[in-house]
Amino acid sequence: QILVLTYPLICNYGVPDFNEKDEHGLPKHFEWLEGISIAALVVGEVCEQPSHWRAKETLSKWMESHGVPGISGIDTRALTKKIRENGSILGRIVYEYPENVKELQFSDPNSRNLVAECSVKKTMVFNEGGSPRICAIDCGLKLNQIKCFVSRGARVELVPWNHNLDESTFDGLFISNGPGDPVVCKDTVTQVQKILKSGKKPIFGICLGHQLLSTAIGCKTYKIKYGNRGYNLPCIHHGTGRCFMTSQNHGFAVDTETLPADWEPLFTNANDNTNEGIIHKDKPYFSVQFHPEHTAGPEDLELLFDVFLDVVKSQGTATTSLRQQLIQRLMYTPKPESLLEKRPRKVLILGSGGLSIGQAGEFDYSGSQAIKAMKEEKIQTVLINPNIATVQTSKGLADKCYFLPLTPEYVEDVIKAERPNGVLLTFGGQTALNCGVELERSGVFEKYNVKILGTPIKSIIETEDRKIFAERVNEIGEKVAPSEAVYSVEEALMAAKRIGYPVMARAAFSLGGLGSGFADNEEELETLAKHALAHSSQLIIDKSLKGWKEVEYEVVRDAFDNCITVCNMENLDPLGIHTGESIVVAPSQTLNNKEYNMLRSTALKVIRHFGVVGECNIQYALNPYSEEYYIIEVNARLSRSSALASKATGYPLAYVAAKLSLGVALPSIKNSVTGVTTACFEPSLDYCVVKIPRWDLAKFIRVSKNIGSSMKSVGEVMAIGRNFEEAFQKALRMVENAVTGFDPYLQKVNNDELKEPTDKRPFVLAAALKANYTVDELHSLTKIDRWFLNKMKNIIEFYKEVEESGSSLSNDQLLHAKRMGFSDKQLAEATKVTELAIRQQRKEAGIIPYVKQIDTVAGEWPAATNYLYLTYNASEYDIEFPGGYTIVVGSGVYRIGSSVEFDWCAVGCLRELRNLGKSTIMINYNPETVSTDYDMCDRLYFEEITFEVVMDIYELEHSEGIILSMGGQLPNNIAMDLHRQQAKVLGTSPESIDSAENRFKFSRMLDRKGILQPRWKELINHESAIQFCHEVGYPCLVRPSYVLSGAAMNVAYSDQDLMTYLTAASQVSKEHPVVISKFLQEAKEIDVDAVAADGEILCMAVSEHVENAGVHSGDATLVTPPQDLNAETLENIKRITRDVAGLLDVTGPFNMQIIAKNNELKVIECNVRVSRSFPFVSKTLNHDFVATATRAIVGLPVEPVEVLHGVGKVGVKVPQFSFSRLAGADVQLGVEMSSTGEVACFGDNRYEAYLKGMMSTGFQIPKKAILLSIGSFK
Repeated sequence: QILVLTYPLICNYGVPDFNEKDEHGLPKHFEWLEGISIAALVVGEVCEQPSHWRAKETLSKWMESHGVPGISGIDTRALTKKIRENGSILGRIVYEYPENVKELQFSDPNSRNLVAECSVKKTMVFNEGGSPRICAIDCGLKLNQIKCFVSRGARVELVPWNHNLDESTFDGLFISNGPGDPVVCKDTVTQVQKILKSGKKPIFGICLGHQLLSTAIGCKTYKIKYGNRGYNLPCIHHGTGRCFMTSQNHGFAVDTETLPADWEPLFTNANDNTNEGIIHKDKPYFSVQFHPEHTAGPEDLELLFDVFLDVVKSQGTATTSLRQQLIQRLMYTPKPESLLEKRPRKVLILGSGGLSIGQAGEFDYSGSQAIKAMKEEKIQTVLINPNIATVQTSKGLADKCYFLPLTPEYVEDVIKAERPNGVLLTFGGQTALNCGVELERSGVFEKYNVKILGTPIKSIIETEDRKIFAERVNEIGEKVAPSEAVYSVEEALMAAKRIGYPVMARAAFSLGGLGSGFADNEEELETLAKHALAHSSQLIIDKSLKGWKEVEYEVVRDAFDNCITVCNMENLDPLGIHTGESIVVAPSQTLNNKEYNMLRSTALKVIRHFGVVGECNIQYALNPYSEEYYIIEVNARLSRSSALASKATGYPLAYVAAKLSLGVALPSIKNSVTGVTTACFEPSLDYCVVKIPRWDLAKFIRVSKNIGSSMKSVGEVMAIGRNFEEAFQKALRMVENAVTGFDPYLQKVNNDELKEPTDKRPFVLAAALKANYTVDELHSLTKIDRWFLNKMKNIIEFYKEVEESGSSLSNDQLLHAKRMGFSDKQLAEATKVTELAIRQQRKEAGIIPYVKQIDTVAGEWPAATNYLYLTYNASEYDIEFPGGYTIVVGSGVYRIGSSVEFDWCAVGCLRELRNLGKSTIMINYNPETVSTDYDMCDRLYFEEITFEVVMDIYELEHSEGIILSMGGQLPNNIAMDLHRQQAKVLGTSPESIDSAENRFKFSRMLDRKGILQPRWKELINHESAIQFCHEVGYPCLVRPSYVLSGAAMNVAYSDQDLMTYLTAASQVSKEHPVVISKFLQEAKEIDVDAVAADGEILCMAVSEHVENAGVHSGDATLVTPPQDLNAETLENIKRITRDVAGLLDVTGPFNMQIIAKNNELKVIECNVRVSRSFPFVSKTLNHDFVATATRAIVGLPVEPVEVLHGVGKVGVKVPQFSFSRLAGADVQLGVEMSSTGEVACFGDNRYEAYLKGMMSTGFQIPKKAILLSIGSFK
């Protein structure tokens, strides 16, 4: 056989030592005693620099020594789909492309008796003195079958396929797996019939053995349309209805219609309903189609060997039949508390509140999916979430939504009013969990008869409390890293003495590692402990496992104990850096099968022990030089990792978890991606996913740039490629659009930064590789696995080659570069030409990206999925391009200044387009968002938002147009580039966008119309800057043009300030000069959000800032409808808004900031896109601004409406800060934005709304000694 592997990256951990034997003298790591059985191997990419402590040689070397050829660089997904549609097909590998393909000869292995070729020629005995005696018929057996018997004490006699069986020499008969068609093995069937006839000996068959036993009793076999090949195939056991993951590789199945009356099916495949096993109703005969012993695959059903051996031993004395014994072994009786007596009719869902560091947009996505799942089950939903910017708090999702603080008092009020029967606590992060735990402890749920759905609260408390957690894990013989809980600094020092330095200290019950760090000695620990005990009464001291591999699994379990792992992920950064801060790769790249399944089985064991129902995440520390591991933690709730796992695999974790919490069985839920297979399966990936966090530490002065066990990142990106280099470079560009890839020139080489990582470490690595550091040197500094370092080295090596080639890249080099994830811009910089020149060359050479689907099944089943990515490592498209789609560009990575608000706008736009009957495409790469959910649009591209990629998709899809105004600043930045290449940008024209962004053009336009603005000037050198400031008088505002959320803006109060800022600002932007404007003090700031069509206003909202001008609008407290503006001022604001809309000819959304002082209104800026207050005004004024804007953009007539004065309620939007995470940050607010999220509450007046809002951000209202001061004293 020529073997094709679907996963593209093969043999990263090399080939282990053949001479290493186990205690029975059998090869420890291999499945046969000699040789390689396949004819050839076909892979996407073979690893030539494996990295694993067990690796003895590379795959190529090993195959070469056995004379077996292989070929790489093949689009294995395209090949898989071909094989899927045709079944196994004949093929051959050739050196040169033949002149006449038709004349090629293909040899057909099925014309030979393959079983005879594979079988042993003479009898072999293993474990001579063992008992009972098993006779194994060798049709092509795998050694692990023998190991499974021998390790359980049996003696195994291995006999040739056509051996004449003598019953007196054995106690039980085993028929092995093997190649080819069962019809060829007539001799074996005759022998099996002889044993069946005498009826004295138990029989067990696997795979081909199962088909031979079936043939022996008179069944027919047939060829199935799609073979079952892989180690994630779900099989349902008939006696108990439970579902197990199995390994399989076959193309034939047994026809159960032809089973004799005294036999029955034992297992059935949950995907295609083919037979997976048969059993005699009372005699000890059974066989299975899958491999319960397989050494690449799950260990879920290895117990079949135990049952078989028990039956053999008790032959003649057994009281229960084999069938009954199997049912008893596999039976699971659900705990009464995990099943619902009756379905709830109304469910309360707790949201996560304002976005903060460690708890961001992923809970909007999980909550939205939970609401969808409940709606499908016809259950009413009530949501409490003060986060106004989220999709889940929009009309059309939950039946009722309360914008209230997530505090026990408010939640109890809602329960009192709504009387729900059930509550979900695991969909709102730590905020919801902590609130739920408090309500449970104070007996509120019991009082109102509200049942907690899903994972029992006891399990949640057990996984959260370190001490109990360690005890519970030890009960099942697993171990957690040694740690002790302490309550004072003295106790902490004592505990560290017992455990041994270095230690890690962290506060209990905290999110994202708040208040944690490493200590190498007593002084360090003392300062850490003082800091952490301020956050929490309990402090945990752990043994430090810095430098170990960190691996995590996402596990799902239902109330009937069906249990699967959905995704495993490996952190590129070793332990010691919080997973939220690490670069994460899925699936894991450097674990071999033994490690993968050891951790998988442990994960299932742990989740069962805790009784989790729904989704759960387990993190391990794995020793890089042995198979030793510790369990670090278990999160019995949806987390940031589960959002990533969901998007990385295409498996809707949150949706499934919500269904399971209602007591639905996992096998009965459909896989919503393929539409035909079951959700009770483990996704197979045929691509590589890289997640990189985004930090905005530059926004905070005095905050340390080091990253470690406490989370500081504000967002994350996810990139998909067919190899690591491609995905890694994509991800780096996604994090920061100014970066062109793995660029060696961004940072200087610095060993300290390699040892103690900062947010810029990837670029320090790039610089180090460029400076010829070896992989071993870098490994000893960073403890990053050598496999990843080798991959990075590949990029830098090729980068050097590109630079050396001068300005003429050959087409081969260009293709190779694109396959390694280089962008056009990156190549343009390296070869000193323009990006468009590279694009031109690429298109002329026909080098274009291919579109691939994420289908959860690696191409082995047809999938109607719309979940797509681009890759150059391919040779065909997965989809057709009928044209007629409208592209909506999303907001990209969450950062300070661009967060979930823009996701709300993008989703609102997609919804409205769908209502209008238009087909939509979403381009976004943020795994935490609702817009990247598979059911939000017709096609989802998980791709970069850059000119190159958006243009590629636009051209491939023959799209009707692109909407850029819904994703914030990022899409706006590429408007002109797209426009210059004749792409159709819908809505306001890119020239107008440029007129608003470009200070000169905008200012001239205002002057012509007589609209006032603060005095400003654009300056190129320092002298003229000082002169201007003297002219208008300090304070002055210094800023570069084209910025997002006040990046590098500062207020200067003196010449000295000015000089400091200027040096900083000129570094920020080389081709853009600096703008200085007069800074007005004690002025009121007003935000205007509006929608226009062809310059005519359709609707507008005015919000006033509570703080004076000078606090960034993203950090200010907003009130709408305005309370303090007189009618005259409002009229003036309306006039200015109308004028600006007309001048810019706006079609779609825009927003303006205006300063009011002494009855004069001055315009500060105007953005022709949605702003972060759009969701707030839409929900407060009960008018969907985004839907109106969408209709205007696609050119439908819309009637103008007057919604400015609202509907009687007052809304107050309060920013959510995360200063507690950023030690040393200046908490004073200024022109730089520093909030990470926002909440909003409503009331009859602004005071009530403001108080609720403040409480929602976690503000504790003081009980006595309050000083209130408003305005300033003159």
